[in-house]
Amino acid sequence: MVISRAKNPKLRVSVLAGGVGAARFLRGLLPLLEEKNLTVIVNTTDDESFFGLHVSPDLDTITYTLAGVANRSRGWGLEKETFHALKALGRYYEDTWFQLGDRDLATHIFRTEALRKGKTLTQVTGEITRAFGLQSTILPMSNQPVRTRIRVAGAGTLAFQDYLVKRRATGQVQSIQLAGIGKAKPAPGVLRALRQSDVILIPPSNPFVSILPILRLPGVRAACQQSGAPIAAVSPLIGGAPIKGPLDRMLSGLGHEVSSSAVAALYRGIANLFVLDRRDATEAEAVKRLGMSPLITNTLLNTPARARRLVAHILSELA
Repeated sequence: MVISRAKNPKLRVSVLAGGVGAARFLRGLLPLLEEKNLTVIVNTTDDESFFGLHVSPDLDTITYTLAGVANRSRGWGLEKETFHALKALGRYYEDTWFQLGDRDLATHIFRTEALRKGKTLTQVTGEITRAFGLQSTILPMSNQPVRTRIRVAGAGTLAFQDYLVKRRATGQVQSIQLAGIGKAKPAPGVLRALRQSDVILIPPSNPFVSILPILRLPGVRAACQQSGAPIAAVSPLIGGAPIKGPLDRMLSGLGHEVSSSAVAALYRGIANLFVLDRRDATEAEAVKRLGMSPLITNTLLNTPARARRLVAHILSELA
C-alpha cells in the first residue's frame, strides 16, 4: 500500500495512546486519514475516582482533542473551561487538587451513571465519542480496572494521580506496579483492530505508564505481530529530556539510562521504526543495534502543522 502525504482513504491505522503527547500526535494524524479508519486504543491505568465520579483522563483527552474542543495550552480538559463547581466543592472536601472543570464534569457524571447501570467502559466510551460527533473509534485498553501504583522513596506506594498531580511527581521512583493487570483482558475490538491495521503507531507517550500497560494485556503483542503491519514508535524525549512529565525520573529511578535509545529498548520486538529527534541523532546507531530502523526528524509537536509534518514523514517512511 502506498502511503503519501495526502489523505489516504484506505489506510487503516491503530494508535496505542496515552494522554497529552498522544493527543498532540493525533492532531497531525487525523487530517491524513479518513476518520472512520482510525482506531485509538487508550491507556486506562490512570483512571481514578474523584468525588464519587469515574474519571478517565486519557480517554477524555483523546476524545476532546479529536473533537477539536480540547484546551490546547494545558493539553487536557476543555477549551474556555471554568472551575466554579470545584471551588464550591472546596467547602466540603479538604482535597480539591485534581482539576475538574465545570463542563468536563458532565462527561464524568454521564460515565459514572452509565457504569453504575451496568454498561462497560467500552460501551460508555462509544456513547461519549458519538455524542462529540467522532467517526473514529476510541477504545479503552480494557473493561477491567487496572491501576498504576508508583512506589516513591520516603512516601510509599501512591496512586498515579497522587504521584503525578498532587505531589507533582516529586521523589525518587523505586518501582511501578499495575494493580489488576493479571485479571485484565483487552477490551472488545482491540485485538481485531490491531490485526486489521495497515499501520500501527506509538506516539511520544510515557512507555511505563501509557504504552507498556496496553502491551502487557494478553494477546496484544501477538495481534500487533499477526497484523503484518509496520509499527513505528516515537521517542518521548527530545535532547534527552521529556517535554512534559516525569519520564526522565522514572527511567533513572528504575535503573535505565535517560535516553531515547533506552526507550527504544522497551519497544524491542514490537517496533520496526523508531523516531528520534534531531537533537538525539547520535543515538541512531544504538537504535539500529536493537533491530529497529531509526528515523531522525523534528519531533516537537507544539503546533498542529508540526504534528502533521511529523506524521506524514513517518507514514512515508513506512511505505
